Amino acid sequence: MSINSKVVLIVGASSGFGKATAERLLELDCIVYATSRSVEKMQELLIKGAHLLGMDVTDDASIIAGVEQILAEQERIDVVFVNAGYGAYGTIESIATEEIQKQYDVNVFGVARVLKAVLPTLRQQKSGRIIFTASLASHLSIACTGWYASTKHALVGIAKALRQEVRDMGIEVIIIEPGVVKTEFAGVAFGLLDRVDHPADYLPLVDGFRRSMARSYDQAPGVDSTVKAMVAAAMVKCPKTVYCTTVDAKILKFLQRLLSDLIVDWLVLSWFKQSSRKR
Repeated sequence: MSINSKVVLIVGASSGFGKATAERLLELDCIVYATSRSVEKMQELLIKGAHLLGMDVTDDASIIAGVEQILAEQERIDVVFVNAGYGAYGTIESIATEEIQKQYDVNVFGVARVLKAVLPTLRQQKSGRIIFTASLASHLSIACTGWYASTKHALVGIAKALRQEVRDMGIEVIIIEPGVVKTEFAGVAFGLLDRVDHPADYLPLVDGFRRSMARSYDQAPGVDSTVKAMVAAAMVKCPKTVYCTTVDAKILKFLQRLLSDLIVDWLVLSWFKQSSRKR
């Protein structure tokens, strides 16, 4: 590896965007530290040259230990991907409070823990990039995604404020916004939806949502366009502040701004009803 190779921390690298981004950055001669709660799930990355860290974003000690190890070995951190997170689908009323808290602990407070661990070093360096994996759901919240979408709304709020706070310290903040993409995400999100005991009043809505989203995931692109954007965010001289990485993310984000709330509600519910009829 070159002495000028970027030192990259990817939080949440065992699958999906994180794993694919790690693979691509290794090809570009970066020094990649890949993290997950389970190091065993990242053995392919180890073979390809990544440094593996067991890191649980719900545990301050494991995050601090991981950052300290990187600094002991490399003396700097150039890029941080705050990418760990998951979705859990179900209606606002029906998802247990414990599950809501768990989702926030990973998707929001997990990000907060990582930021607090890396920012002192980036400030001291007067350099670095922090790249948030947000979502189309950061802007468009639809029935049965409310709690998940709220975590992604929170991320964008955090990222925008942080971008202003550290702008004059040499630190750049970038937001990645994919839409529906084929990854392991859907299996986890639908898994909870199928376990939730929804009251009968919600069942037609939930059925329409599940059928609609299942078709969307079946037709969704792979990770390539999102990974390309994540790599660009890490490597180009002047990155964008936001990368919308899929066609649906670009179109639906635009329509959300253009249309009234009531029209958006009508379009979403009509989509669900139409999907329910296509049995």
